[in-house]
Amino acid sequence: MDFLGKKVLVTGGASGIGKATVLEFARNGAHVICADVNGAMAAEVAKEATTTNLSVEAVTVDLADPQSARRCAANVLARHGRIDILVNAAGFNDIQPYLENAPDYMDRVIAINLGGPVHLTQALLPPMIAAGKGKIVNVASDAGRVGSSGETVYAAAKGGVIAFTKSLAREVARYSINVNCVCPGPTDTPMLATRPEKLREAFIKAIPFHRFAKPQEIADAILFFAGPRSNFVTGQALSISGGLTFAG
Repeated sequence: MDFLGKKVLVTGGASGIGKATVLEFARNGAHVICADVNGAMAAEVAKEATTTNLSVEAVTVDLADPQSARRCAANVLARHGRIDILVNAAGFNDIQPYLENAPDYMDRVIAINLGGPVHLTQALLPPMIAAGKGKIVNVASDAGRVGSSGETVYAAAKGGVIAFTKSLAREVARYSINVNCVCPGPTDTPMLATRPEKLREAFIKAIPFHRFAKPQEIADAILFFAGPRSNFVTGQALSISGGLTFAG
């Protein structure tokens, strides 16, 4: 897939699904802006990319802070004019019973997973609209489609991302802008590695393919939605869970 000359911004680009997506876009010719709350890790991704002559730059953004998200967008637009493809891949979550969720934890989960994409996307949209083209791919979760015990607020936020995707797709279709989202199931990322072993074993047993998704497999779906083969696809939520979830 050829993204030569495309300018792509990926949030959460320093690790996991985000990093795999950054590098795959870059391997396919794009100039990629790797945005992450951990600026040092984002810079390491950019440095890694340069060793194979890939075009990646790093920026720092705290999606829990709407002003940080909007400052990031303003700085990127000042340098690049517009973004051709936006991938909202950053996420934050812990697994704990809903009744044990502290208010500040719940606020942060909603701010990063839903508020961040809402603010950043709005700030980056005007040049896309002016150009009459663009692709937006949001990373939601199957938790947002079917629910997940121990992840109630996260599931609520990711369900909001799915609704945000569908509603925004209706609003911007007149400008030939596509908005879709991918909904990963359990994926072999640093976040998953922090989960208890018993939980990871339970996931493996429940997934028909009996393995976790690889970050690259999620990145492949993101690139499909970002590329020309999905030009007539918008407002869709694609489950990538190895068959773990069929409903919804």
